[in-house]
Amino acid sequence: MTDMSEMTEFEIKKERAAQAVALLEDKYPDALCSLTYQNPHELMISGRLSAQCTDARVNIVTKELFAKYRTIAEFAAADLGDVEEIIKPCGLYKTKAKSVIGMCKKIMEDFGGEIPQTIEELTTLPGIGRKTANLIMGDIYGKPAIVADTHCIRISRRLGLTTSDDPAKTERELKELIAPEKSSDFCHRLVLFGREVCKARGQRCGECTLREICPSAEQI
Repeated sequence: MTDMSEMTEFEIKKERAAQAVALLEDKYPDALCSLTYQNPHELMISGRLSAQCTDARVNIVTKELFAKYRTIAEFAAADLGDVEEIIKPCGLYKTKAKSVIGMCKKIMEDFGGEIPQTIEELTTLPGIGRKTANLIMGDIYGKPAIVADTHCIRISRRLGLTTSDDPAKTERELKELIAPEKSSDFCHRLVLFGREVCKARGQRCGECTLREICPSAEQI
């Protein structure tokens, strides 16, 4: 076991992060995205719809949406009012519908109908922020990615790995601590863990897999 007394604060965080990665790998061997999709553009659109909406509700809504509009080109030419009506249960439907059509138009016009393969290009698409861009980079392109969603931010802070509620800062801090090849799956596992155990309210510290390494255990 590593002697923590001889380690710097950063080294302690890095060791704790590695332990968290390993423990969550054991608890959740299959690190799968909770959004349902069959191809890259469906994940991109689902990621946009998931803002301030549960993944479960998004998955219900996209069954109809993806049955009606099957390609990026079809979404680019979609009727705004029709898309609004279908995605209404996701909330913020007017803004989201405009983003969905807008991102697909830009992909057709500027990227030859192919979803961009860098964070920088992805975030030029209407409605695509770093969270969804990282989701695409990790799940579609198999690249290192930190998806700083609400579960990732909350649990990382409780573990003492990060210091901010800001998604961009959380992403930067975790990039320094998590092995690149583990980063995307780690974030998926944090979602599962956050829903089942380390909840925003009613957290279950007594049965927590990470209790022994968590400085916030029983103190929240």
